[in-house]
Amino acid sequence: MHANKSSPLRKMDDGEADLTVDLYPFIREYKGGRVERFLRSPFVAASEDAAANRGVATRDVVVDENTGVSARLFLPSNAAAAAATGGERLPAIMYVHGGSFCTESAFCRTYNNYARSLAARAGALVVSVEYRLAPEHPVPAAYDDAWAALQWVASVSDPWLSDYADPGRTFLAGDSAGGNIVYNTAVRAASGGGTGNHVDIEGLVIVHPYFWGVERLSSSELVWDGVAMFTPEFIDRVWPFVTAGRLEKYDRRVNPLDEEVALLTCRRVLVAVAEKDSLRDRGRRLAARVRDCCAWADDENAVTLVESEGEDHGFHLYNPLRATSKVLMEAIVQFINQPTAMPLPAALLPELHELHACGGNKKPSAGDMGSCFPMLGVPTRPYMDVFGYGMAMKASSVPQGMTRTSCLHIGGLGRRASKTRYGLPLSHAI
Repeated sequence: MHANKSSPLRKMDDGEADLTVDLYPFIREYKGGRVERFLRSPFVAASEDAAANRGVATRDVVVDENTGVSARLFLPSNAAAAAATGGERLPAIMYVHGGSFCTESAFCRTYNNYARSLAARAGALVVSVEYRLAPEHPVPAAYDDAWAALQWVASVSDPWLSDYADPGRTFLAGDSAGGNIVYNTAVRAASGGGTGNHVDIEGLVIVHPYFWGVERLSSSELVWDGVAMFTPEFIDRVWPFVTAGRLEKYDRRVNPLDEEVALLTCRRVLVAVAEKDSLRDRGRRLAARVRDCCAWADDENAVTLVESEGEDHGFHLYNPLRATSKVLMEAIVQFINQPTAMPLPAALLPELHELHACGGNKKPSAGDMGSCFPMLGVPTRPYMDVFGYGMAMKASSVPQGMTRTSCLHIGGLGRRASKTRYGLPLSHAI
């Protein structure tokens, strides 16, 4: 999501060479409706042979035959074996991939490998959702697909879910556009999705979420700093494209309302942001609003903000062996496996929400968002983009004015710590 240079257009046989939307290196749309996707990695087939798949069996399922929504399940063999012999059942993580609502797949190498690693490290049954993409299926189709997937997970109709998963430990997780989708799915779940079918969610994991709005939170949302992968101008053009212009730029689904944040009924939330990401302040604000708006967030471990120093959007996907990627994964694993908090009695929630309503002098300014979160340094190394996506984005960027901020947070609310270094070489990303 950044300013981009034009690359040569491929001449079409039918004469269609008119470019109507240019969001390179994500997607281009041509006159007549033809689309060309660039941000993608190769398809990886599912395999129930865990021994040949780093200890994780995978299987594809159809969630909704009418829409074609499907999912890939990831079952770690060791954790499954323990559950089958009377051990603790596995947490269930419904994962929604990123890609600006218009690219990538649960079945591609990038997200197959990430979900497999998450399942293995967390000892969790991961359900990675294959939702419909824009522009062929404009938003809100992706939200409807995620809701259908969550209802399917909650039904435990699949044998892996019924045999191994703990319905009381259901998590929603996603990155970028997927982070946006799981947040909105959690809001929908809190109200039963209009059907009265309330789905109990233990926690949310929201990584580098795509939220935006007309009002700018900081200078980095006004002027590109010459470093961030995405420019504000690029981000401005994504939402109108993926919604086919049907939803406003200030729509609650891309610019969350405090009133809806307060409706969340999950028991804890982890939000991860990257220091150089143009979207970072949106993620930090969401964490702050959850902390201030939700009655259950008074617990110091209820809201966790993880900020990766020196990193940009999605770095953990394209270089999982990077030190900061490992730290982020470990933070997520610990969050998933921390002891479950007892839910508040349902009868008390309306009263507590009223007492804890957002407003007054509790609202943080853009400058102090996340200031109550403890800080912990993490090691950084020169960025190695193993799939070449970041390099493509950098090559297409146009230098502009420079503005930078620097901060780092890892942990729940309450205790504050100073930054620490680990003696490893510090370097900025490319």
